[in-house]
Amino acid sequence: MEKDWVKIFSSDQPYQAELARQVLEENGIQAVVMNKKDSSYLMFGETELYVSQDDVIKAKQLIKTLEH
Repeated sequence: MEKDWVKIFSSDQPYQAELARQVLEENGIQAVVMNKKDSSYLMFGETELYVSQDDVIKAKQLIKTLEH
């Protein structure tokens, strides 16, 4: 992952981050999901979604539409 990437979303439910990633990529925004859940204790940690710094504003607007 490039150094200029920004976390725009996190969730304790990995499917939510994957859904958000799909929406972003359908809209031309490259996104990366990082699963930071503990492999032994799945209740700890989150799944995070990152986009390029150049796409942050547009990506956050698209993510906001998912929440409504």
